[in-house]
Amino acid sequence: MKKPLLAAAITLLAAGTAMAQANDTLAKIKGAGSITLGVRESSGLSYTLGGGKYVGFHTEMAEVIVSDLQKQLGLAKLEIKYQPVTSQNRIPLVTNGTVDLECGSTTNNAARQKDVAFAVTTYVEEVRMVVKANSGIASIKDLNGKTVATTTGTTSVQTLRKHERAGGVDFKEVYGKDHADSFLMLETGRADAFVMDGSILAANISKAKTPADFKIVGEVLNVEPIACMLRKDDPAFKKAVDDSIKRQIKDGSLAKLYDKWFMQPVPPTNLAIGLPLSAATKDAWANPNDKPMEDYAKK
Repeated sequence: MKKPLLAAAITLLAAGTAMAQANDTLAKIKGAGSITLGVRESSGLSYTLGGGKYVGFHTEMAEVIVSDLQKQLGLAKLEIKYQPVTSQNRIPLVTNGTVDLECGSTTNNAARQKDVAFAVTTYVEEVRMVVKANSGIASIKDLNGKTVATTTGTTSVQTLRKHERAGGVDFKEVYGKDHADSFLMLETGRADAFVMDGSILAANISKAKTPADFKIVGEVLNVEPIACMLRKDDPAFKKAVDDSIKRQIKDGSLAKLYDKWFMQPVPPTNLAIGLPLSAATKDAWANPNDKPMEDYAKK
């Protein structure tokens, strides 16, 4: 009897230790000497230049967070591992422990808060649509009989369909595997419009062969707070991440990062995206919070 009981006790202890570490990301990072960042390959806030190089406003902000974590943990070195994520797998990769901190372009909403936690909001997004400049499309009503692209795993088309001005508008939906693929559908004529976060649309236009061929048009479909994603029930790690972001806001370094990635020429095209800091994002920085999208709904 004793051996089975001992084995069971060891199993329970191991499970308890694993569970404790799963909810103690700081201990996990310190023990491993590394942190895994979830990054995107074609987002406006995080994207790849190829060869394992990831850049962008949220990517660089996350790297500053890591530097602050390194100081807090008293580590001489803290390795950053970059894990590309997609709209479909980003939440599972955070919850299963593969990714410690996801800083791509994820909307903080009530449904997602059931599975993950969010840092304070660092970007407030407006969902719009991009079309070819000569398309004649200027509004939701002009999408009747058209084909609209969006990215698998995102909520943009659902948001479009729920818009009050979409009543009676009949359009076909097509889905790209990522944002670059969705934009390519527009570029090659397989779609008449691409509906997505404004920053993502602007970034893809800036990387197009002929940026002047495209323009962002139409009503603002939704206002969404974008934030870094982390595991639930880990208040110490969330506080460390939030404290770093608040420091970056307070000392002006986050504003400098924003200017670098949205107002100055950026790789690989060395063109400026040209999205000035919005009033909504300024307000989120002035009053740091992790409120979900539903709190931003227009009254």
